[in-house]
Amino acid sequence: MKRIGKPVFFIVFAVILFLSYTSVFGIYGENGDFKITYVKGISDIRWGIDIKGGVEAVFAPAEGVDATEDQMHAVQSILDLRLTNNNVTDYELYPDYAQDRITVRFPWKSDEEDFDPSAAITELASTAKLTFRGGSDQSGEELLTGADVKTAYASVNTDSKNSKTEYVVSLELNDEGAKKFADATSTYLNKTISIWMDDTCISAPTVNSVISNGKAIITGDFDADSANDLANKINAGALPFDLRVESYGTISPSLGTYALQAMGIAAIAALCFIFVFMTIFYRVPGFVAFIALMGQLSLSLMAVSGYFTVFPSFTMTIPGIAGMILSIGMGVDANIITAERIKDELWTGKTLDGCIANGTKSSLSAIIDGNITIIVVAIILILVFGPANIFSMIFGVSTTGLIYAFGYTLLVGVIGNFIMGVAASRLMLRSVSGLKFLRNKRLYGGKKA
Repeated sequence: MKRIGKPVFFIVFAVILFLSYTSVFGIYGENGDFKITYVKGISDIRWGIDIKGGVEAVFAPAEGVDATEDQMHAVQSILDLRLTNNNVTDYELYPDYAQDRITVRFPWKSDEEDFDPSAAITELASTAKLTFRGGSDQSGEELLTGADVKTAYASVNTDSKNSKTEYVVSLELNDEGAKKFADATSTYLNKTISIWMDDTCISAPTVNSVISNGKAIITGDFDADSANDLANKINAGALPFDLRVESYGTISPSLGTYALQAMGIAAIAALCFIFVFMTIFYRVPGFVAFIALMGQLSLSLMAVSGYFTVFPSFTMTIPGIAGMILSIGMGVDANIITAERIKDELWTGKTLDGCIANGTKSSLSAIIDGNITIIVVAIILILVFGPANIFSMIFGVSTTGLIYAFGYTLLVGVIGNFIMGVAASRLMLRSVSGLKFLRNKRLYGGKKA
């Protein structure tokens, strides 16, 4: 086995310690009276309704407005979009088309101090702004607004040449909008005109021809649901009425006020037990495995808090915590398999370096098989029960969100296991085994050297 340099262990150990500290406590600064967040920690996590409680609000059209079912669908779509864009995954939407009401439940923000439900729903209830802009960037020229759109609806278009049918989104503009759109499509012929809902791009079609009659078709890789969804979002920006909040209130956490603190204490106690167990039974490999486990846990926390700016933050719920715990169990299991294989090799009388090489190699296939299976299951849960809510009509909105949370943290944890529990732990083990005072086989589960 080719040895890894002795400093590698200390470098990897230092990196994991840094990640562990910052993922828990974050990195913050001050600019006068303002707090600056450089790196997010546990305090920035948005906890789910079941852990921290949240807000319940009932939305209705403005006075004197009798909304149609299509308009209510559009309102539901935009509320769903806003919650998702704010990285709120633990929310519930219950429309009542007969009474023109939509009930929304969502958790408090991570930094909430006043717990004022009225302030929490202000942004959610504000009228959505739909704009058509030149190019694919929000800074592009504003060409049209939602007020220029008469209606949008999903339809099926048939290509006369090859008789191929496809789902499209049809747009009908009012008189003023038709004039603006004719000028816009002339200016941006064979270029992009993007459609924005507030600060979110919901579509970026390419202009194929000048459209002067106020009727346009948006083509793309649509199915029935996605075409309907885009049409609803466009209609939402063109709604002729504002939303009013009919009633609102707070929701108490189902676990009680001190549940989060109790879970934190339990987590620390469990980690201490794992450290003692792994170190006593597996010695050096067990100690290295615990360090890798801390790294895996850090990566999971980072993926939830928004530590890495390229990944959005995530609402942590009880099922989400369950997924994280299960992934940690997978991490411990992976390192136990490796330690046992090394121990078996040591009792054959081979050299320490050879036993570590053979043990890590023979355990890899079993670890990969087990983790790949979990990854496939987690991805299926995310795709089926994610923000698209494909099965919400069967399982219910609440259940759908809970299963998504479980799948998300499970996937992140298992990926972290590959990074830390497999790659980093093996680097550290091969490096630390080169230290003279740690060359005794008994420290790895074998006979006395």
